[in-house]
Formats: sequence, structure tokens, C-alpha cells
Amino acid sequence: MTRILAIETSCDETAAAVVEDGRRVLSSAVASQIEIHARYGGVFPEVASRQHILAIAPVAQQALRDAHLSLNDVDAIAVTRGPGLPGSLAVGVNYAKGLALASQKPILGINHLEGHIYAAWLYHDHPTPEPQFPLLALLVSGGHTELILMEDHLQYRRLGGTRDDAAGEAFDKVARLLKLGYPGGPAIQKAAQRGDPESVPFPRPWLKGTWEFSFSGLKTAVLRLVRRLEEMNKPIPQAHLAAAFQAAVVDVLVGKTLKAAKAFGVKSIVVAGGVSANQLLRERITSESPVPVHIPPLEFCTDNAAMIAAAAFRRFQAEQTDDWGFDLMPNWRLG
Repeated sequence: MTRILAIETSCDETAAAVVEDGRRVLSSAVASQIEIHARYGGVFPEVASRQHILAIAPVAQQALRDAHLSLNDVDAIAVTRGPGLPGSLAVGVNYAKGLALASQKPILGINHLEGHIYAAWLYHDHPTPEPQFPLLALLVSGGHTELILMEDHLQYRRLGGTRDDAAGEAFDKVARLLKLGYPGGPAIQKAAQRGDPESVPFPRPWLKGTWEFSFSGLKTAVLRLVRRLEEMNKPIPQAHLAAAFQAAVVDVLVGKTLKAAKAFGVKSIVVAGGVSANQLLRERITSESPVPVHIPPLEFCTDNAAMIAAAAFRRFQAEQTDDWGFDLMPNWRLG
């Protein structure tokens, strides 16, 4: 039995968790900064760093308390090393190093994107089926939209990523255009429930012949339509535009993922990252995939520390711990 205490501060969520054997979540504590950053319409890095400093110790203590454990009861300390905001990452890494030094526990610096994928292995009380290899991971977090092929644990082959705006970034930018609020993903989804997804024939950026994505043109199409309506003094049909935009994004994500899954003969699909919380995406890919689809529970789709512990467990098993001198990797790629 291996228990790992993990810390996550890559962006605007201060999180800590204790996970057993890379799967069973004993605790997961998250201090959100959404209300603070909503004033700016996005994450303000300096503010995020200061909030992490204030929250990190109480959140870590809560995670241990909720798991009914002390620091001496865990086997290792894990922390997000990157990618992410440098100031935010520094708070978590320095705190984790302090914990590991004080307790003389091994430390592991984990890739945030790797953590998102391993969120698919997490459960609370009742074990869920594990994804089978080879698998294809559709990684759709804030600044990332990527297709990753995994032949086995810790083996990553990046098939393609975004050339410009990631899906999450496009959701945020279009939500701002439509004055729907922040964060953009939930705001777009809520508005889309009242709209007609076929009301506007927005383009689908397929980038044929590649496994890459591009959502900048789609975002621009929304912008041009909004500007044209404003010039004509016509009302902006927020719900219809949200529904049509969401449908276009989901069409591309699902279409390219299923095509890649077939091309590489995978046994399962993992959908991970903040955008994997989108209900339309979850419904479409689950119903259309010929192989099992594994999507983390909603609480583990957005940034959390349990996913970092899940990934760290695999590295701990492989004896891939880090020394004390490891540094941040704000632009760390996976695969």
C-alpha cells in the first residue's frame, strides 16, 4: 500500500490530496480563486501567486486531516513541476520541498498534463474499470488540446496538438465576446442549453492529414458575426451563438479523436482536462466511440492534486523520484 501526498499550484487552484496506490482518493482539498479572477475575465498571475501563498499550508493540512493521516503516514510527496504559471508553480514546489525535507520523504516533480491523464484512474469508494492499453488520450485542459498515444504506463507519444488557441482558451474568449462571464466553459455550456446548435454554420477546422487542432479561426468567425450584428444595431443571440460554437468545437474534438483511435487500433480512450467536463463532449464521445471511454468524475476534470498523486504513484513504482535540486518547467511538454 502506497500513499502519496500531492500538491498542485500550476494556475489558480491551490490543491492538495492523498491518494492510495494511485487510484483510491483518501482526500482532495481545493481552494479556488475563480471569484477573484472573474473580475479580470481571466487569471491574473501575480494575484494567483499571492493567493497560493495564503492558501497552501491550510489546504495541505486539510488534505492530511481529511485522510485521517499525518505527514509521517505518507510514503512520498508529489508536486506539479510544470507546465503552468512560473510564480504559481514556485509556491507549490517550494512548499512540497519543505515538507519532503522536514519529513525525509522522497519527492516527485510531476507533469501537470500527465496528471490530467491519470485522473481517469481515480475513484473514491468503489473501484472503476481501468483504461486498457494501448489507449488514446484527448487532453483538453486550459491551454492545451492534444492527442496522446500511450502504449503503457508513463509512455507518451504526442500525435498532435493545437496550432493556436486551445479549446479551453477558445471557450474563454468566446464567452467574453458574448458577455457570458468567466470561466468560459461552464458559461458557454449553460447558455447553449437555450440555443439552437444549427442556428449558425460555423466552420469546422479539420486540418486534414494531421492530428492537430486549430480553434483561432472559429473564434474569429464568432467575433466577426458579433461585430456585424453590433454595427447593424441588432441584438446578439447569445444562446444560439453559444450553442453553435460549442457544437463546432465538440464536432472537431470527437471527430479527430475517433479517427485517431481507429487509425492506431487503441483499446480505450481517455478524455481529460477541464474541457472534459463539458456535457456535450462527454455524451457525444461516449455514445459514438467503438471502444470504452474513460472520463474522470467532474471534480477531477479541473485542476486538482489527486491527479498529480495518481501520476506520481506510477513514477514512484518505477523508482523515478527526484533530487532536491529540481527546478520548475513552465513550458514542459508531454511526449
